[in-house]
Amino acid sequence: MRALFLFTAMFLVGMIAKSEEIFFPSTEGTVLVYKMFDKKNKETNMVKYTITHLKTNGSNMDITYLCESMDPKENLLFKEEITIHKIGDKLYFDMSNFINKAAFQKNGEIPAEVQITGNNMEIPSNPTPGDALPDANIVMAMKMGIITMKMSADVTNRKVESIEDVTVTGGSFKCYKFTSDVNVSAMGFKTKTKSAEWYAKGIGVVKSESYDKNGSVQSHMELVEVKK
Repeated sequence: MRALFLFTAMFLVGMIAKSEEIFFPSTEGTVLVYKMFDKKNKETNMVKYTITHLKTNGSNMDITYLCESMDPKENLLFKEEITIHKIGDKLYFDMSNFINKAAFQKNGEIPAEVQITGNNMEIPSNPTPGDALPDANIVMAMKMGIITMKMSADVTNRKVESIEDVTVTGGSFKCYKFTSDVNVSAMGFKTKTKSAEWYAKGIGVVKSESYDKNGSVQSHMELVEVKK
């Protein structure tokens, strides 16, 4: 069941804008590569994000990425474009990253008939340990004949826990640790997990972990490569 979902939202990465360092890159052509693993540390898939377009309006910014999801043999599962928004001192990204959209794909792309509702995930540019962050949610649905395929995710109790030093394949970083509760529903099945994500200024999400109710790691993700 957990293989249906990417609880790591995919990615949050770093950028420099008007001397303010925040959690997204802003150079076209930048590539970030992540690998996901199950509870037995077996690789389940890889995701590559490439910045394809940057649009600025004063201090605000839209950053468009090509997202490519691949299996462990690097066979393409699906691809799509996503846009990250910087508005004032906050960052917003599509909550659909919390759902494995490969389940909706047709011919390697997400069809236009998929209906998406919910709100964007909010990340502050300058988080402080102890901060509480707004909840976020997403519902994706697609009608397939007489059946409607539906998936949803609710992310609650979001907090900035601490600042920690983290080392992964992609390097060593000073990170902000974010935690949350994640409730996911798909085709009648429901799962509840806790999530921890480590973000580095100028890089973004460095690693993430998903835990069951007993605190055991069920899946994890880490940054394996950055190309600038």
